[in-house]
Amino acid sequence: MKKTIDPPLRLLLVAGARPNFMKIAPLINSIDKANREREAGRRIDYRLIHTGQHYDVNMSRVFFRELRLPRPHANLGVGSGSHAVQTAGIMCAFEPVCLREKPDWVVVVGDVNSTLACTIVASKLRFKVAHIEAGLRSFDRSMPEEINRVVTDRLADLLLTPSSDANANLLREGVPRSKIRLVGNIMIDSLVNHAPLAARSRLPRRLGLKRKEFVYVTLHRPANVDDEQTLRSIAGELSRLATRCPVVFPIHPRTRKMLQRYRIDLKSGQGVFLLDPIGYLDSLWLTQNASFILTDSGGLQEESTYFRTPCLTLRPNTERPITIKLGTNKLTSPASLGADIEAILRGHRPDGKIPRYWDGRTADRILELLRGG
Repeated sequence: MKKTIDPPLRLLLVAGARPNFMKIAPLINSIDKANREREAGRRIDYRLIHTGQHYDVNMSRVFFRELRLPRPHANLGVGSGSHAVQTAGIMCAFEPVCLREKPDWVVVVGDVNSTLACTIVASKLRFKVAHIEAGLRSFDRSMPEEINRVVTDRLADLLLTPSSDANANLLREGVPRSKIRLVGNIMIDSLVNHAPLAARSRLPRRLGLKRKEFVYVTLHRPANVDDEQTLRSIAGELSRLATRCPVVFPIHPRTRKMLQRYRIDLKSGQGVFLLDPIGYLDSLWLTQNASFILTDSGGLQEESTYFRTPCLTLRPNTERPITIKLGTNKLTSPASLGADIEAILRGHRPDGKIPRYWDGRTADRILELLRGG
């Protein structure tokens, strides 16, 4: 009797903005490993779809190289635009990909416009959607990312959460428990996999940095950089900080534009290192070895928690409260920033601990669920 061979499991993996790449890379590694090691198990075929939401070479291509991601099977090339224009462009470009590939699962990550747009398309075409990093909530609808999270989670068929508070959020919103699975933080998978490579970064030698004797800064959110008074206040605190220790500040294109527009004088060479956007490995080294971090990024809140590096998050809220409850993160504001910086410099540093399942094996748990579904 001829043996029946199951058809391969077909996955569409969607990445659009820089943080997505760190979340997709471990899953691709897990898929490749499963295919190499399988005996009679079902093969997994995947297609990596890059929406092109981030298209600058330093914000996209360098991450593919450093994370050893394969060349995307499709690049939708959407580029910049308003939220409506960008979301609509992704939807129009992604629909024929879905119809052509007929996936068993469309896998989306995070909370960017690509996540929302591809979820809507797949859901309307009746293809199952798995959302990695589901259930995170800032409870602030003024943030476009919060709207993306809420809508994506309402439509997704499998909600893969990074922490127990995300499960609680989804249950409170009426999501059936059967759709929710706590798998851990896939960003930590990338961190664990790449920390040895990050240790060989050339950036500290180029800048003359010493471990735990500099501050790592990233800022890009409109609330911090679009308002002139707010940006001037932040720049003033950074200038004062730079008289006491080096400040390493890779400048997001949006932030650079606003500094130039308002003629805010924050110059390299006065204790501040203003850099072009840096790669993932350099960022990991800075996160692990900084005295502390000042950021409005979600990913750095998580990475600093794993490394137990003190982190000040310049936002009124966070969708990652576990990094405050268990980790080394603290919310700050332009008004309280000076006092919070002073407290850290004087040694008030939380010890923190690593949350459950932030162990580098999240991708394996996700793949097991996708194969079973």
